[in-house]
Amino acid sequence: MPDTLKQKQQQEYQNYIKEVTPTHSLALAMCKAFVTGGIICVIGQLILSFGSTLGLDQQTAGSWCSLLLVLCSVILTGFGIYPKLAKFGGAGTLVPITGFANSVAAPAIEYKKEGQVFGIGCKIFTIAGPVILYGLFTSWVLGLIYWVLKAVGVM
Repeated sequence: MPDTLKQKQQQEYQNYIKEVTPTHSLALAMCKAFVTGGIICVIGQLILSFGSTLGLDQQTAGSWCSLLLVLCSVILTGFGIYPKLAKFGGAGTLVPITGFANSVAAPAIEYKKEGQVFGIGCKIFTIAGPVILYGLFTSWVLGLIYWVLKAVGVM
């Protein structure tokens, strides 16, 4: 009798888990990310095209594009809009430069009440810091490998 009671409790628990666990559609999430990231890229392309019509060369227009996308991302983060967009678009908002700007601005906004030094200064790179660190380290390692291969004559 105790075995059947235990099995019944396990079955009830499994049913409860199925009820409370949110279901996600991978295909829908991928579509949302694609559309959201695509819209960000289209906005960037529009900025580039507008810069070209103003007579800017490609490099200057690209610099202005990056600057304006970062500025828009930080402003939208400050108003609490970018996190809602990120919740909808997922990786589509995290991959472009706007996602990196959001990852720097969000901790600064969150910890501003702790002061300029201990709040913003210490916490601003909480999320982006590891990305910068490992990106630089990986670049250094790959550069070292390239240098060694070139010195040996492989490349």
